Amino acid sequence: MSGDAPLILTADLPQDMQSWATGLRDQYFPPERNHLKAHVTLFHALPPSCEREIQDALAAIAARSAPVPGRLEGLMSLGRGNALKLASPAMVEIWEDLADRFHGLLTPQDGHKPRLHVTIQNKVSPREAKELNAILAPQIMGREFRFRGLSMHAYRGGPWDHLKSWSFRG
Repeated sequence: MSGDAPLILTADLPQDMQSWATGLRDQYFPPERNHLKAHVTLFHALPPSCEREIQDALAAIAARSAPVPGRLEGLMSLGRGNALKLASPAMVEIWEDLADRFHGLLTPQDGHKPRLHVTIQNKVSPREAKELNAILAPQIMGREFRFRGLSMHAYRGGPWDHLKSWSFRG
């Protein structure tokens, strides 16, 4: 149970990509701010009062969905950091379905179509971010993958509390 903590929904990467991206994050994310493994956030702050309805929605999506295709497209600049740029029209469709279902309950940030990504560096100087981008961009090769499921977490200020995951089974 989340209690009064906002709920975060993420798309789960395949294990090999998850481990690789977490390794990049561990290497380049400022250590004092790095409380999380690599993740793809779909929603940043859904209301905890909707926890049961969110669980039901995610269970239904997972039951009817096969692992969702995605593509690593390269590195993207965040200005004060860098991220792995992802593309997945099917995952964006899942986001759209959930956004429609929870319309009126979304924060302004969650009301905009997501730019799917995995942050590997954040809150550094623009110069430091540009330097890492110049080093890593040529090394990040595009590749296909499949998201393995969806997860829900409670945000309590630092590390997230993992509440539940749903594997795609459709």
